[in-house]
Amino acid sequence: MHIPDGILPATVCAAGYAAAAPVTWYSVRRINQRENPRADIPKASLLTAAFFVVSWIHIPLPPTSVHLVLNGLLGVVLGYFAFPAILIGLFFQAVMFQHGGLTTLGVNAIIMGLPALVSYYIFRMRNILEKKSQLITGVFGFVAGFAAIGISVALFLVILLTNIPAELDVATERTAIYTLALAHLPLMVIEGVFTGLVAVFLQRVRPQLLDSI
Repeated sequence: MHIPDGILPATVCAAGYAAAAPVTWYSVRRINQRENPRADIPKASLLTAAFFVVSWIHIPLPPTSVHLVLNGLLGVVLGYFAFPAILIGLFFQAVMFQHGGLTTLGVNAIIMGLPALVSYYIFRMRNILEKKSQLITGVFGFVAGFAAIGISVALFLVILLTNIPAELDVATERTAIYTLALAHLPLMVIEGVFTGLVAVFLQRVRPQLLDSI
């Protein structure tokens, strides 16, 4: 779901940065309101590195392939750290491997980072029930991971479909975009299951990592 440079018009790229800036500011502001804002930096650094590396793990789903994202997991474990972590990860992916782009950095941050914050709020809903229950933790972890990819795909679809260059074959491009989006349906399940399993594991061995968010 990384949109590379040269695909979107300059106005959309600028709008992406304009949208990402206040979300980043709000996330940092909420982090600074914590009793110890630096306490989760090691955890955030570790998961930023995981987000950076995992995009190279491709899953073949003919006629295309998809890669893991883990934005739902970052939201579940990091809370408000998730958006800055994804933004930093995307920056280094673009600079070091040309995966994505610098002009589309803001757009890609919104596509992957905003759903991570949504997954954080979804996972927090377990507190309404019995948050110590491993079953509830697993269910909300699955929903958070599943929803994060689903929202990212929806944003990806809307942005690309509304900005197909006029010089291209619109019908062909739409077919390719829809095919890529449909290929992410199994990934939604995979990431949901993975996020749920990790949440249950952390609930067993280090529950404070989940309760601290």
